[in-house]
Amino acid sequence: MLENGEHFFEGVEKLLEIWFEESSNIENDLRKISRSDWESVLSNVNCEIISTSKNDAIDAFVLSESSMFVSKRRWILKTCGTTTPLKCLSQLLKLAEANGFDVVADLFYSRKNFTRPEVQITPHQGFTEEVTYLDSIFPNGRSYCLGSMNLECWYLYTFSRSDIKISTEHITDEKSVDSDPDPDQTIEILMQDLDPETMAIFYKNRFDNAHEATVKSGIDTILPSMQIDDFLFDPCGYSMNGINDKGEYMTIHITPENQFSYVSFETNVALSNYRKLINQVINTFKPGKFIVTIFANKCSLAYETMKELEVEYSKGSHWKRTDMQCCNFPSYNLLFAQYSFNEKIGDNL
Repeated sequence: MLENGEHFFEGVEKLLEIWFEESSNIENDLRKISRSDWESVLSNVNCEIISTSKNDAIDAFVLSESSMFVSKRRWILKTCGTTTPLKCLSQLLKLAEANGFDVVADLFYSRKNFTRPEVQITPHQGFTEEVTYLDSIFPNGRSYCLGSMNLECWYLYTFSRSDIKISTEHITDEKSVDSDPDPDQTIEILMQDLDPETMAIFYKNRFDNAHEATVKSGIDTILPSMQIDDFLFDPCGYSMNGINDKGEYMTIHITPENQFSYVSFETNVALSNYRKLINQVINTFKPGKFIVTIFANKCSLAYETMKELEVEYSKGSHWKRTDMQCCNFPSYNLLFAQYSFNEKIGDNL
């Protein structure tokens, strides 16, 4: 609720992901961090744990504002509203060090431009402020803006130890002794201007529980192998986490109000082509516009296939691509693409 009584909720999320370097002690595991410690970390973010699910590879937490995922050496936090995820970084790094992980291998912080940036809280009142905060912890980090800065854009901050190693090796002519990293990929689909009929599913006056909304919307069929933990907020709003035995995850968060509707989909499922998955997600929620981002490292199935999306949704599609950018980092490739509904073609479908 804003000061003038106007109701507004910022569905756009802040996504923070950290990979720690492999520990010399194979028994070290971030999943050994206690729930009380996680609750303490999240108190700095202004959110709390609602539900948990886990298997032998990954722990998943549904939060009051989105989700958290913890695996052996990877931590992911995704929060919406006026949360402050960067404020938990110092405490998280201390907890990780206490559990045998004292070196950050890769860090990614990203978000779409906010709908109402003026309601955010320090250090999230602007990307420049966020970068300054991150630089104070990771002096060798790099920041990027993809898309149109005066319209729709997506911000990214990265830190990679491999960047430092490459620079050092160039000077000393030493060779890296690191082993190949684990395959890693993430696809995120950020949707706005959603179909009102579809969004009506995610109101408490429509369904008594989250499972009914999950089935009615078809969310359970997007990646059927996922074990789903879902939650329907009162009076509206929806969050779900899905995990499988391979340690892959899927998460969806929905702000259904017509004035500021927003849906995010994210997964690290390894696919050689994401076209079918993107189509299924878009057909499920029927947005008016959406952004796709795909990260993939060199060991990933997706690394060599992202260029195929450069020709997707082209001639004959009811989606018009309004922007596309590709970035090549030392260990990762990144694809950013933005689409809007092509009414002339869409009306004929």
